[in-house]
Amino acid sequence: MAFGFGKKREDVHDEDDDEEEEEVDLVNFQGALNGKTADMAANARLVQAALRPTKDLITDGLERRAETIRVDIKGERAQTSLSIDGMPFAGGRMPKPQALAVTQMLKVLCGLDARLKGRHQSGGVKAELQGTKYELSVEISPQPDATERLMIRVRNLSHKLETPSDLGFSEALRQTIRDLTSHRHGLIICCGMPGSGVTTTTYAVLRGIDVYLYSIYSIAKTSRELLNIKQFEVLPNDDLQTSMMRMIREEADVIFVDPIRDAETLQQIFSVADRICVVSEMQAKDCSNAIEQLVQWSGDRQQASELIDGVFSQKLVRLLCNQCREAFRPNPKLLEKVGLPPETKVLYRKGEPAVDEKTGEEDDPCEKCGGVGFYGRMAMIETIIMTDPLRKLIAEGAPVDQLKALARTEGCLTFHKDGLRLVAEGKTSLEELQRVFKG
Repeated sequence: MAFGFGKKREDVHDEDDDEEEEEVDLVNFQGALNGKTADMAANARLVQAALRPTKDLITDGLERRAETIRVDIKGERAQTSLSIDGMPFAGGRMPKPQALAVTQMLKVLCGLDARLKGRHQSGGVKAELQGTKYELSVEISPQPDATERLMIRVRNLSHKLETPSDLGFSEALRQTIRDLTSHRHGLIICCGMPGSGVTTTTYAVLRGIDVYLYSIYSIAKTSRELLNIKQFEVLPNDDLQTSMMRMIREEADVIFVDPIRDAETLQQIFSVADRICVVSEMQAKDCSNAIEQLVQWSGDRQQASELIDGVFSQKLVRLLCNQCREAFRPNPKLLEKVGLPPETKVLYRKGEPAVDEKTGEEDDPCEKCGGVGFYGRMAMIETIIMTDPLRKLIAEGAPVDQLKALARTEGCLTFHKDGLRLVAEGKTSLEELQRVFKG
């Protein structure tokens, strides 16, 4: 069901003429993700007061390609902030009563309890703007001053970042995935910090497996469609280990499980990982820190060294806008300093608006990126693929810095190396790499 209208009418007038109006598209809300029907009639007064401001808020965020929309109440005003390609931007302001009403309106649209305050609630709503469909994940968090913080995470359903090719994985990395998942053994883990794209990377790893040769089963809870992967039915009294054993008996080659968050889950996975390939994800800063955490949870360094087969991590880097990026010929000393091949003839950087020599005025900003210079993001990948020397070092309890150093020596992919590949391909700039690494 779509709520409200899909258009708003804005007055365009001078002091003598108030008849002209301009139609502007507004977002349509198309039902709660939890399947509950929003009772608009029972909330008629709220709908009258808050549906339009809610539509304005979401429409502005979607038109600006926001990944998150956040509303914080401070005193008698509320400030909206947006995250666009991972960078913070200020949104608009609104009176406190309007912000409170917008939060209540989104509770209704998401099938949540609008009467409940002072407790964390989360849900979601389907939306559409100008033919593009979205899923909006909504979190409402109580604050010490008795207000509520509103956080909206946006998923553009037209952005199909599912396969290794979609994410820009190199052919060598895609072959690594195929090799790792071909022998029914060990844990393959994707790691990263919240908001870094770890789940998308995990799905890309799964999609990199040859489904015509290998049978993939899943018991992970996910809202995304997993093509050619069998969703396994977990029996009410089965724990994770029991479910995985049942899948092994059905001759699964690869099992996809929910994120690993504790020792108990890891130990159940390790109990079968000598007979099946298990793919999962976890929160960690990078590959070596993920391995350190897995070893700690395992409680057995030797076992961890034998059963961890590969770890992937990612950092998101902004892509140069292909409409306004500027090409330049790099200095040979610069190439040598950053580690790019000496035969590199051209690199790209953020474009700047041209300046009229007579008036000194800048041209209009790029229509695509709005003058930001970047449009979208892509993952830089780091890997630690186990070799005998790496397994030996893990079993000996070596510190993280030694593990990182040996991984580089063994030829594992680093963020620096993959980032330079994106620079050489003209997808991002050296300045953007520097920003990400400093962050």
